Amino acid sequence: MSLTNAKPRRRSLFAAGFLVLLIALGALYTWLSLHWSYSEGERAGYVQKFSKKGWICKTWEGELAMVAMPGSLAEKFPFSVRDPAVAAKLEKTMGKRVSLIYEQHVGVPTSCFGETEHFVLDVRSVE
Repeated sequence: MSLTNAKPRRRSLFAAGFLVLLIALGALYTWLSLHWSYSEGERAGYVQKFSKKGWICKTWEGELAMVAMPGSLAEKFPFSVRDPAVAAKLEKTMGKRVSLIYEQHVGVPTSCFGETEHFVLDVRSVE
């Protein structure tokens, strides 16, 4: 093998290795952002909006209206649901006061996993 062929081959191997490293780092970052929660908690209120939406990646998105005092303005809590079983459970409790158990995942790289940072893990009826 001559030296003239060795340099282009090394460059293409280096470029391919660099590309594989970038893809692996991106996959690791996505996995970490989805499995390592920034915060977790519980919010109570009335689910006023819940739908499955998206062009390519269909996700369950909703909005919880939280009322602190009667007569005061409701604070809205946007959330996403990744588990179809939790989405079905949430649909059954529509119109009732519920408590949403959630985790906050900051920095999820795409909206294919959910449009918000708050992912609902479970739903309990409060009434």
